Amino acid sequence: MKIQDIRARAKEIGINSFGKTKAELIRAIQKAEGNFDCYGTATDYCDQLDCSFRSPCLGEDRKPRKASPKKTGGA
Repeated sequence: MKIQDIRARAKEIGINSFGKTKAELIRAIQKAEGNFDCYGTATDYCDQLDCSFRSPCLGEDRKPRKASPKKTGGA
């Protein structure tokens, strides 16, 4: 999730995003939505099923990284 999208969402619900990190802003949104303000603290499980940030928090929306080609030493 991009910071621009998070700022837009915060603005929609009346949260000032100035000077806040991405995590701080997400936590403020979570609190305003009635969830625990716990973004980034869960390891394997989260019981906040209605939280908008559940998937990115748990890393479920991360794309697998492509393996970079190995450089071979030429002589």
